Amino acid sequence: METASSSVLCGVDVLVREKFSALGRGPVGLITNHTGLTRDGVATADVLAESAIVPLKAFFGPEHGIRGAVDEKVPDGKDPKTGLPVYSLYGERYEPTAEQLAGIETLVYDIQDVGCRFYTFLSTLGHCLTAAAKQGKRFVVLDRPNPIGGVAMEGPIADKDKLAFVAYHPIPVRHGMTMGELAKLIVTEKGLKLDLTVIPCEGWKRGDYWDVTGLTWTNPSPNMRSLTQATLYPGVGLIEFTNISVGRGTDTPFEWIGAPYLDPRRLAASLNETNLPGIRFIPVHFTPRASKFVGERCGGVSFLVTDRQKLTPVRIGVDLALTLRKLYPKEWQAERMMTLLVNRQAMDGILAGDDYATLSRRWSAGLRAFANRRKPHLLYP
Repeated sequence: METASSSVLCGVDVLVREKFSALGRGPVGLITNHTGLTRDGVATADVLAESAIVPLKAFFGPEHGIRGAVDEKVPDGKDPKTGLPVYSLYGERYEPTAEQLAGIETLVYDIQDVGCRFYTFLSTLGHCLTAAAKQGKRFVVLDRPNPIGGVAMEGPIADKDKLAFVAYHPIPVRHGMTMGELAKLIVTEKGLKLDLTVIPCEGWKRGDYWDVTGLTWTNPSPNMRSLTQATLYPGVGLIEFTNISVGRGTDTPFEWIGAPYLDPRRLAASLNETNLPGIRFIPVHFTPRASKFVGERCGGVSFLVTDRQKLTPVRIGVDLALTLRKLYPKEWQAERMMTLLVNRQAMDGILAGDDYATLSRRWSAGLRAFANRRKPHLLYP
């Protein structure tokens, strides 16, 4: 039984309490966005900028920008409040340049992730770790909870020869780690020579979802608007690059899927026959106001989570794919799922119509190996 906690502190809260001692006295560059907040809702950017101790020199922003409002490539700019430069890491480049890091001794990372491999804040972390190692900079991660828990691991490991910005490192789709833990894993496995410090959260336990932390939810990106959506995302998001709407352009992205060619009753009936734990599928129609199929009436299903503790989001995504493949073999462009699945064996199995049990057995050895790989880097009970 989950019980609410009122005492979870994020890394930035610990940093402030310890009077910024982990940052030293040298110039600092801050990698952050609107989710970098203290427990009381003060932006980490403001905390550092207004400190008489920390000489803040520049900001670096991930996908969606430092305010989290842009759904396209982000340009460089200037922070209107401090006048400091803001360098985009989702525009012309993915990592800070040597020129941008000149005069900076320590890079600080404070961004809230959602616990899924293809959410790009992880790639921003990885690229910044690499840049810091190249340029001899210290690196400090202000850690935050994994909002969908840190116990469950799901899905295939990304193929090493197919890594990309949506698959920075060979880890499973749902990795069950925090950004601080992933930083330690990446530095070790990539052999980076880097002075890395992780300031852990306090009071967070691996089994905790966001809603038992006592922390305020802030949408980490424009279409990630609730904990329910974050929980479903590692599965529903897998099919986003195919010709299926995942609800972008509606009020509840990732809580339903659809397309003009889908029969909602047929799809819902087929999915409900699988008796997936923790979820039911409801036939719906919706019309996206933006993004894919804008202005077109889509048939599909909405997702009713009945038991979060039993929910297995990656299995939901794979079963969605298998059902679409079975019912709409000509209409559904299945191969595009490879963009986020990033595992050729799993993709071939889906194309062949293998059942979930068969597919998951093939990636189970990789998951067990990952559990051992991550073990030395875990920070929380």
